[in-house]
Amino acid sequence: MKSALVTGANKGIGLEVAKLLAQHGFFVYIGSRKLESGEAVVEQLKATGLTTLAAVQLDVTDPDSIQAARATIEAKTPVLDVLINNAGISGGMSQLARQTTLGQFQEVFATNVFGVAGVTQAFLDLLEKSPEPRIVNVSTAMASLTLSADFDNDNFVFRLPVYQASKAALNMYTLNLAYELRNTPFKVNAVCPGYTQTDFTGHQGTSTAEEAGQRIVKYALLDSDGPTGKYFSEEYFPAPATCPW
Repeated sequence: MKSALVTGANKGIGLEVAKLLAQHGFFVYIGSRKLESGEAVVEQLKATGLTTLAAVQLDVTDPDSIQAARATIEAKTPVLDVLINNAGISGGMSQLARQTTLGQFQEVFATNVFGVAGVTQAFLDLLEKSPEPRIVNVSTAMASLTLSADFDNDNFVFRLPVYQASKAALNMYTLNLAYELRNTPFKVNAVCPGYTQTDFTGHQGTSTAEEAGQRIVKYALLDSDGPTGKYFSEEYFPAPATCPW
């Protein structure tokens, strides 16, 4: 059975991704900052017939937590097939580039960039043992320099410089990781799930969590001919076209 780790998976988009991967036959590790929250979700899903799931305590901003999660998963499986770096924070809906504090930048980057790099590096050797390793970094169309440079673009009702900068940095990390792994079986991509109705957006948006989850899982299931080093945002750039970084 293939295995997958989804960070920030005890609710919202991450939870839908975990459910969908389990439905596709994966054993899914639900990463959750609070272990009890992850365990509660696992019990709820098992009640629906999905049994191939387990919760793991994982705070992506805490190196000790990352290493403990790695040890927990490695004790159960020597191979990890899929890593979904989903955990992320916005930093709040009121942000101005000319006023945002350094502390706000540090807090958001700690989760959205440093956390992704830390988790990825911690699990890379387990992923290398998979014949078809896949890494999906959850990004956003708001990180697109092309879209953001269009000052008349109505898609950007909210301008969130801290959040957007963090996700733009995540995109660059994704590109470099994909480049370094380009001659291996890895597929490394960034995916925008769309403007999704979750706690993250105050339950506003044009997509449901299930629709967002499907967009992400699609790139976790790529075959050997699938793309790598790409950014997909189907809500703004309908498939099969990739969208500008």
